[in-house]
Amino acid sequence: MSKLEKYSSYKDSGVEWLGEIPSEWETLSNKNIFKIKQKLVGKKSSEYDLLSLTLKGIIKRDMENPQGKFPAEFDTYQEVKEGDFIFCLFDVEETPRTVGLSSFDGMITGAYTVMTTENIDKNYLYYFYLNLDSSKRFKPLYRGLRNTIPKDSFFSFKTFIPPKNEQIKIASFLDEKTAQIDEVIGQKQKLIELLKERKQIVINDAVTKGLDKTVEFVDSGVEWIGEIPKHWEISKLGTSLTPISIKNRADLPLLSVTREQGVILRDVDDKESNHNFIPDDLSGYKMVEKGQFAMNKMKAWQGSYGISDYTGIVSPAYFIFELNGVEPTFFHKAIRSSVYVPFFIKASDGVRIGQWDLSKSRMKEIPFYIPPKDEQLQIVEYIETQTTKIDKSIELQQNYISKLKEYKASLIDSVVTGKVRVA
Repeated sequence: MSKLEKYSSYKDSGVEWLGEIPSEWETLSNKNIFKIKQKLVGKKSSEYDLLSLTLKGIIKRDMENPQGKFPAEFDTYQEVKEGDFIFCLFDVEETPRTVGLSSFDGMITGAYTVMTTENIDKNYLYYFYLNLDSSKRFKPLYRGLRNTIPKDSFFSFKTFIPPKNEQIKIASFLDEKTAQIDEVIGQKQKLIELLKERKQIVINDAVTKGLDKTVEFVDSGVEWIGEIPKHWEISKLGTSLTPISIKNRADLPLLSVTREQGVILRDVDDKESNHNFIPDDLSGYKMVEKGQFAMNKMKAWQGSYGISDYTGIVSPAYFIFELNGVEPTFFHKAIRSSVYVPFFIKASDGVRIGQWDLSKSRMKEIPFYIPPKDEQLQIVEYIETQTTKIDKSIELQQNYISKLKEYKASLIDSVVTGKVRVA
């Protein structure tokens, strides 16, 4: 079944972007394929699983550990049966996926359109519309500022339908091949996670144990730190950091403090990333100079802090510090390692999910382990050498995953548009 070849003859599809399709294929308007269901769950919503349309397809939501916003009641949600199609026909550029084929019974928000079909193989149809979604072929149907697809436009849209036995053969072939590709992608993703863990181990070990394992060690007094070299100084952040607050520098670039990268230049034109409001008057924002330590105190427990490589301004709610007697590059590597994050979790309080306020007094008591200055520089050089090698390996795997995804998309497109035939 893995052999692919051309069809014996082709004809004009009547669709500009597609061109020719196999001669035995036909084009049908969606009004002849899909039927809208629109059955509300009403007062029986407690009897249904909650479903969502995601990049991974239709999934069940975990109501025991909910993430995201939920309505007070689900009476207006729609019933979904296994084998139903779910289409998102609104804000189609803002949603992760336009089409899903449900493997579950459940309910989904009334904003989606639930449809069924009887005479066409459902798996073939799903691959056909998954391909259209991935290749942005719905764009000509968008209307209005919200990029909505009107139902009449959707039902006038043409779907290319092979003979029934061909539909089944195509769906079976793609099930097999995409599963194989997904399995390899999954293996590569697991390898990336292992490499990231290895990277974190290298950093953690270097900033708490040093490079010379023959020196004398003593108990740090902290369970997850364990032993540290005896000649290292055990200090506190309150000693290593001096708070500063300089304002009225609106002429400087705007910076962000992130968990993933530390202090970065903020792209003020990137609407997707600018979740927080940027005021017209930035005179109250705090200045951060290159080499100073900036911290988002509401997200310090996640690791949103770091030494700045830039001079700029950040939110007035952030903490800014000058370093005392510690090499900035070593401090940055150490404080952003996963061994220090638990200290900030213990020093933070709050009831609002995602935003726990850091206690400045408790933060000052967080221990910090300081090697001699020459050793700090050696540790930084070692970490950068080792993590650069690991980062290159991660990049290699990520590129491989990208090529696999491109191949998967190309394979689906070639088969469901009749460019090649499954033998």
